[in-house]
Amino acid sequence: MIGLYILGAVLLFGAFKFLRGVYYIRKAKALEAEIGTLNAGTDAVKAEQKAEKAAAVVALGFVAEADLDTENPAPVPPERTAVLDAVRSGDWEAGAAYIEAAGKDWQERMERVRPLAEAAAEDDAWLLAWRAARPSDPTAALVDADTAIMVAWNVRGGQSGSRTTQEQFRLFRELLVKAQEAAHAAQRLADPADPTPYIVEQPIGQGLGYSHERYRELWAQVVGRDPKVLWSHVSGLQYWCRKWRGSHELALAFARESAAVGAPGDLLSLLPLIAYFEQETHEEDLAAETFFKEPEIVAAVDAALLDLAAAGDDHPGTARIRHMLAYLLFWQDRDEQAVEQFRHIDGYIGALPWSYAGSPKSRYLYARDWAVGVATPGL
Repeated sequence: MIGLYILGAVLLFGAFKFLRGVYYIRKAKALEAEIGTLNAGTDAVKAEQKAEKAAAVVALGFVAEADLDTENPAPVPPERTAVLDAVRSGDWEAGAAYIEAAGKDWQERMERVRPLAEAAAEDDAWLLAWRAARPSDPTAALVDADTAIMVAWNVRGGQSGSRTTQEQFRLFRELLVKAQEAAHAAQRLADPADPTPYIVEQPIGQGLGYSHERYRELWAQVVGRDPKVLWSHVSGLQYWCRKWRGSHELALAFARESAAVGAPGDLLSLLPLIAYFEQETHEEDLAAETFFKEPEIVAAVDAALLDLAAAGDDHPGTARIRHMLAYLLFWQDRDEQAVEQFRHIDGYIGALPWSYAGSPKSRYLYARDWAVGVATPGL
């Protein structure tokens, strides 16, 4: 009988513990649901506040998120749009005249070659007709070489190496070897003073992994013809970055050498800004809010502002340096100066630093709207 009492007591105690456990589980679930409701409410409030701030910024004349152009760093000149429409319809002579009109402004020549090469990478019928009609035309050969590079890079894609397949790498290399042949052919046909056929070889050297010695030989061919083509310096910096064939130290050294070559208005002060940005992007232990406030980076931004003032808006690199300045000024808490740059570039964000983000619009809007909010009393 005593055994039955003991068994009953054990069962009763177990039932009590079970019920108490159920009670606490239910209480925990109820508390979890309550917390979820509170978080959802907080998120909703934050979203509403963000939307209100975004609307206030747009009301000041800035572009709404839906209207941001993520492909171009600045408005596309109407002349370029007309030329692209013409070549796509088969009028290669319009493309030839457009590029040749740049004369010996080598930066402008590259600015005109690249969009035509991008168009030919999608459909090269007009380029093939041009080459057939003028087989010894150095401009046609230059566009052909740059097109081959565009095709190769399109195959590789813009993902990091770890996200690129071996098949992509194999085709990428094969296509770059063909592009290299096209670049060398363009070099043989070119005016001896023209650096552009050597400039188009720079991304080939980056992709194929030219040794440092070989790349320096190519670089000597470029700067021996013109030491101040911004396009070539920006391309060269990518080779020397750690993510490609160099290191942060080599990239920064190259950037400083480039900046030292430039006179006010050449915009070569852009190079150190890119080098610092690349370093912060690829070093996980660096925090933008402190790194970009380092005295040497503040000084580099100040130098770039002076360079930009001397260049005016006619230099084709103006938009790109404004994008980098807006971003760095934002991180340096120089919000009024950042807003000045945002007003110039607003609407077009197809450039560094926004293009490196998974969501370029989110990165851009975060920086722009924050700077505008700080610089605008009562916002």
